[in-house]
Amino acid sequence: MANYSLADIKALRERTGAGMLDVKKALEEADGDVDKALEIIRVKGLKGVGKREGRSASDGLVAANVAPTADGEGQTGVLVEVNSETDFVAKNQTFISLAERVLATAVASGAADAEALLAADADGTPLQTVVDETAATLGEKVVVRRVARLAGEHVEVYLHKVNKDLPPQVGVLVATDAAGASVARDVATHIAAFSPSYLTRDEVPSDIVENERRIAEETARNEGKPEAALPKIVEGRLNGFFKESVLLDQAFAKDNKKTVGQVVAEAGGTVTGFVRYRVGA
Repeated sequence: MANYSLADIKALRERTGAGMLDVKKALEEADGDVDKALEIIRVKGLKGVGKREGRSASDGLVAANVAPTADGEGQTGVLVEVNSETDFVAKNQTFISLAERVLATAVASGAADAEALLAADADGTPLQTVVDETAATLGEKVVVRRVARLAGEHVEVYLHKVNKDLPPQVGVLVATDAAGASVARDVATHIAAFSPSYLTRDEVPSDIVENERRIAEETARNEGKPEAALPKIVEGRLNGFFKESVLLDQAFAKDNKKTVGQVVAEAGGTVTGFVRYRVGA
C-alpha cells in the first residue's frame, strides 16, 4: 500500500484543485511522494489541455489594481476577469495566485485586451504558458477572459463577493475628477448593484435609442392608447429606459430620491468613466 494519509490527499487537493480520485491515483503512482504526485498531476493535466478546450469556464474571479499615472497627475485602474470551470477551483490558492500574476502582468504590460495580455511577458515566460501550466495542475479549463484599463484624476475600485466563501466575482472601476473622489466609493458600490450599461444618455448608440422608441410606440398602440397621447407616452417610456440603463440617470442606491448624477453634482464632481465586470456575464 502506498505511503500516504488522508491528510496528504486533502493537502494535495487544496494545492491543485484536482479531484480526489486523481489525487489518490497520483499519490499511489508516486508511492506517497507528494512532490512527485504533484508533477504527475501536472503532466496528466497538460496532456488533457486539448480535451478541455470545449468545456465551459463560467466561474472564477475578478481582480483589480489602481496606481498613480507615470506623470503623477492621476491614476490608472486595471480590472481582469479570470475564469475556471468550478467554484471549487475558483477559491483554490493556486488559481488565486494565477489571477494575481495575470493582474500584475496586465499592469506591467499595458495590455488593452485579453489576446495582448496572454502574449505578454510574465517573468520571462508568455502569460499563456503560465495559464496552461496552471490549468494542467488544476485539471480544469482556465481562461483569461478580459482586461480593462481606466484612467482619471481619481480611480476608485470596488470588488464584491457574491458568495462569502468565494473570491470577488463583481468588479468595478470608476473614474472621477478630483472633486468627485469623495463620492466615488458610493458610486462604485451602486454600479456593482445596479449594473448600468452607459455613463450618459449621449453614450447610448442611436440605433438602440430608436429601437427602444419603436418598441415603446408599438406597445402603446397595442394597448389602445390614444393617437394624440402617443408622443408623450413614448418619451416617458424612453426616459424609463434611460433611468434603468444610464448611470447618471439611475436612482442612487443610498438615496433613491436623487439620481447618481445629482449626488455627484452636489459633491462638485464629475464621473468620467466606469467599467463593471461580473464573472461569466
